[in-house]
Amino acid sequence: MFRFNELILKHTDELAELITLEHGKTIEDAKGDILRGREVVEYACGIPHLLRGDFTEDVGSGVDAYSMRQAVGVCAGITPFNFPAMIPLWMFPLSIACGNTFILKPSERDPSCPFRLVELAHEAGVPEGVINMVNGDKEAVDALLTHADVNAISFVGSTPVASYIYATAAEHGKRVQALGGAKNHMVVMPDADLDQASDALISAGYGSAGQRCMAVSVAVAVGDDTGDALVAKLTPKIQELKIGPGSADDIEMGPVVTRQAYDRILGLIDQGVADGATLAVDGRGLKLQGYENGYFMGGTLFDHVTEDMSIYTEEVFGPVLAVVRAKDYETALDMVNRNEYGNGTAIFTKDGDAARDFAERVQIGMVGVNVPIPVPVAYHSFGGWKRSLFGDTHMHGMEGVRFYTRLKAVTSRWPKSGVREGHSLTMPTMT
Repeated sequence: MFRFNELILKHTDELAELITLEHGKTIEDAKGDILRGREVVEYACGIPHLLRGDFTEDVGSGVDAYSMRQAVGVCAGITPFNFPAMIPLWMFPLSIACGNTFILKPSERDPSCPFRLVELAHEAGVPEGVINMVNGDKEAVDALLTHADVNAISFVGSTPVASYIYATAAEHGKRVQALGGAKNHMVVMPDADLDQASDALISAGYGSAGQRCMAVSVAVAVGDDTGDALVAKLTPKIQELKIGPGSADDIEMGPVVTRQAYDRILGLIDQGVADGATLAVDGRGLKLQGYENGYFMGGTLFDHVTEDMSIYTEEVFGPVLAVVRAKDYETALDMVNRNEYGNGTAIFTKDGDAARDFAERVQIGMVGVNVPIPVPVAYHSFGGWKRSLFGDTHMHGMEGVRFYTRLKAVTSRWPKSGVREGHSLTMPTMT
């Protein structure tokens, strides 16, 4: 793992170019994708400490008890297109460090970076057969979900697919962590620094063209005055976004990943207009000279969005931000908690009481306080609540170690030679 980490660092530029060529995100964004994955490889380097068991001496007369964490066996990971480096690196290094073999099934939309990572793992000394990669679509996925030799499945993707993977794999006796979709809200309180909040919304809403499961797609403005001021701050910043090929210099946002994604996002924008939302910034119709057939889309901003509109209920997964107005803090909190997704959320405020209350009462797996994309660092764990997570275990950190290992408890006694206690049919106790 130490050698693998060094090789990823050495080949970062090469890996970033592969991501940009197939995904479209900017080179700098691709490097961030790699860095956040490499942090989990660094975490896996400390696995001897993380696999420690517990020991208790003399739980009964001459009886000791101890526990150990042991490998699950064959594990498989099914990863999405939007983070072709980070999410595979969240899975297979920790799985292998815990003693398992691993089969990686990356997205068919951008498999080159995952393939190169597997090559680098072999170069680092991971034996053939310990890390494996298969390509394909649903047929390949179903083969992994139902194969008798696969013991654990990790998945990141949309909620409908996560639900299917969880149900199918669990039916076949496998442990599953299936991370689904999101509708991440950022609550902006009246006392928030609106320059800071608007910058955060631009970063969290339009980075990677909105194709992140932790992207903020809903800004909840508490009070109409807050909403008006926030939209006024956001509008020029969105209009000034630098859009182009991800490999070009000084570009902030690249294209979306496929024609299918492009058409779906356009359809949701059209529906938002039809439903009566105010289109404050229209990102449709963007054509770049020399890239007229590319899937480029400008940043889009809706205002006065309501909870019944599809632009609110659907996970857009594109460069579209919806502003919803809430009359007060309690209304905003209830709105976040009512949503079927529970991946990430944030609050921007200067009020410590409000921030503490929000962090305690919000029904979401990852919470940011004046942090728009609260992705935990590698030694904490990543995962949502509600329909954003199927299964009980989050990814990386100690939750990841627990998923890729099974706990075994041993109770041990070495009786003295020649001493017999006879048999007993009562429930054994430590007396």
